[in-house]
Amino acid sequence: MLMDALVKVAAAPGLALKQVERPKPGPDEVLIKVHKTAICGTDLHIYNWDAWSQRTIKPPLVIGHEYVGEIAEMGYQVKHFEIGQTVSGEGHLVCGQCRNCRAGRAQWCAQTQGVGVNRDGAFAQYLCIPASNCIPISPDLDEEVVAFFDAFGNATHTALMFDVVGEDVLITGAGPIGVMAAAICRHNGARNVVITDIKDYRLDLARKLDATRAVNVAREDLAALMPHMNMVEGFDVGLEMSGAETALHQMLELMRNGGQVALLGLFGRKPAMDLDRFIFKGLTLQGIYGRKMYETWYKMAAMVQSGLDLRPLITHRFHYTQFEEAFSIMNTGESGKIILQWAD
Repeated sequence: MLMDALVKVAAAPGLALKQVERPKPGPDEVLIKVHKTAICGTDLHIYNWDAWSQRTIKPPLVIGHEYVGEIAEMGYQVKHFEIGQTVSGEGHLVCGQCRNCRAGRAQWCAQTQGVGVNRDGAFAQYLCIPASNCIPISPDLDEEVVAFFDAFGNATHTALMFDVVGEDVLITGAGPIGVMAAAICRHNGARNVVITDIKDYRLDLARKLDATRAVNVAREDLAALMPHMNMVEGFDVGLEMSGAETALHQMLELMRNGGQVALLGLFGRKPAMDLDRFIFKGLTLQGIYGRKMYETWYKMAAMVQSGLDLRPLITHRFHYTQFEEAFSIMNTGESGKIILQWAD
C-alpha cells in the first residue's frame, strides 16, 4: 500500500513529494495516521542541504519529526493505547540499555536515532514508531500546538534547566524555540525575560508571547537597558538559542557572578572561548539536547493546560502539497511555526 511523503531523494537541495510504501508496525510498534506536522529548523537545514545535512543525512529519506495524529494500527505486543487515540511521539529513539538510559537520562543515549534524520520521519500520511516513544495527547490540547510539541520540548528542557522564579533571564536568538522559551520563563515566574535578535519580525513574535523586552542588538545597547529593569549585577539565567558567537559572548559578558547558562543553539563554527571568564565569574554552563524522556512531555502539557498560549507563534498554514511555498517562507526568516495539514 502506498502513501504520500516528502522525501529527500538525492544529495542536493530540495524535497520531492513522492509515493512510498506505507510502513507496517512490528509487534511493539504503532502506526500513526498523521494529521498535522510543523516545519522545524532541522527540516530547513535538510531542505537546503547545508554542511550539517551533508554530513548527517543519507538519502532517500522521509523527513520531519514534529507531528500529531491518531493511532491507525498497533502491533500485538502494544498495550495502553487504542485505535483512534490522538498521539504525538518522542523523536529520539534510544537503546534502552546503556548507563544513561537505565539511569533515566535517555536524552544522553549515545545510540540515539532521530525520526526524520536517521530514519524515516513524519512528513508523510503515516508514521511508524515504537510504542514506547508514543505520547498520548489529551483531548483538550489544540492539535496545531501539539504538532510542534517536539520543538516546544526543546524550549521547555532549556528554559526549566535552572530555577527562573524571580530571576532575570536573557535569551539570545528569537527563533521559534527562543520565543517559546521566553513564554515559558514568564509563565513560570521570571522577573524579567529579555530576548535578543537582529530580525524585527521575530522580536515582534516574542513580544506577542510576553517577553519583557525584545531587543534588536543591531540597533540597541542591551547593557544600557538593564538599569531600567532594576538589574544591578547582571542576568541570573542565560538561554543561548542562536548559535551565534557574538550573541554568546554578549551573554557571558552580561551574566552576574554565579550565573547559570543553558546552551541549545548549534554553532556553525567553533566559538573562541575565554575560559578565564567562566572561572572568575563562577558560571555554570549546561549543554541541552532534546527533551527529558519523558518528564518534559508532562511539563509541556501541564503548562498549556494551565494557560500558556502558544497559538500566536503559528504564522502560516499550508496543505502538504504546498510544501515548496512553506519552505520558501521559512527561508526568509519571516515566520514563526508553519503547519502542514495532512489529514482531510
